[in-house]
Amino acid sequence: MPPTLRENLKLVRPFDLFEEEAHLSIVLTAARLEHAIAQMLKAYGLTPTQYNVLRILRGAGPGGLCRNEIGARLLRAVPDVTRLLDRMTGMKLIGRQRTDADRRFVRTHITPRGLELLAELDEPVRAFHRERLAGVDPARLRTLVETLAEVRNGGE
Repeated sequence: MPPTLRENLKLVRPFDLFEEEAHLSIVLTAARLEHAIAQMLKAYGLTPTQYNVLRILRGAGPGGLCRNEIGARLLRAVPDVTRLLDRMTGMKLIGRQRTDADRRFVRTHITPRGLELLAELDEPVRAFHRERLAGVDPARLRTLVETLAEVRNGGE
């Protein structure tokens, strides 16, 4: 049997609320998964947020998205999306283009180099997810996904 959250955190007293234990369990699990994927992506010169941007832009298609649309779709909020996109432009993973109609409006798109890097990462990322969740029964994974959706949406 895997260690309990109390054992992981080396707590002596039980939690006051089961909801608190559930919350902390989600936070600790997310932190460990985030750290592990960050270590894997580091070998490719990417952070998880940069990887997320590439996935967002690949999904958006050739028309790309504006900075605000990218920021709204990120898994984790970042304080300065413009600076993030500047770094990725410097890495030649994304490109940006002003529209003729409104010079203030800038579309961001994934470059061929960004698409190549994502294609190279597709299988390693799938393998990462399979390995990390291999011990969990698929029916329980489905229940977990549904339960987390309820938590994200405030029980709706």
